[in-house]
Amino acid sequence: MTSESQTGSTTHSPGEAGGPWQNIREAMLACMQCGTCTGSCVNAHAMDYTPRQMWRLVQLDDKVELFRSTTFWLCSTCYYCTLRCPRGLPLTETIGALKRTAVAEGYLDESASIKFYQSFLDSVRRYGRVRETEMMARYFMALKDPIKPMQFSSLGIKLLLKGKLHPQVPRFFGTGKLDALFRKAREVEANP
Repeated sequence: MTSESQTGSTTHSPGEAGGPWQNIREAMLACMQCGTCTGSCVNAHAMDYTPRQMWRLVQLDDKVELFRSTTFWLCSTCYYCTLRCPRGLPLTETIGALKRTAVAEGYLDESASIKFYQSFLDSVRRYGRVRETEMMARYFMALKDPIKPMQFSSLGIKLLLKGKLHPQVPRFFGTGKLDALFRKAREVEANP
């Protein structure tokens, strides 16, 4: 059994009380829709919903419409909205929670940006730093699009010729340098 918002979108089940989405909603119920966040946002011009409209979607419990938008993904984490909010709401942290919730609930399983970030983090976990060539190879393999790498080939050649890319043999076996750190981060995120 699911509850429905005023807009008619399916949201959470009653067994999920206190989950990440409910915590986000409760944090945003104090928003008075003044628009200071939108006026402060340097990326508002590129968003499909302004930050004020995004918070209204949260208040209306319209999770599906919110997660279809790109608004919270365009946040550059500059904290202007948080600093200027007359209610002192933790807006930037809440946008981070929206991103984590969208990923955890599968709204972006096939997103190219998610695959890029996963390739980036996998490289950091394995080596303690980014190995650009391997990271991009893993990213392009995850996309499963043979045309996409060709679009970046001229840039790759320029970077290689200038010594900015250093092809290295990938490590296929063994533990990564930061495995323990990533494992602890997952434990902390699982039990907030």
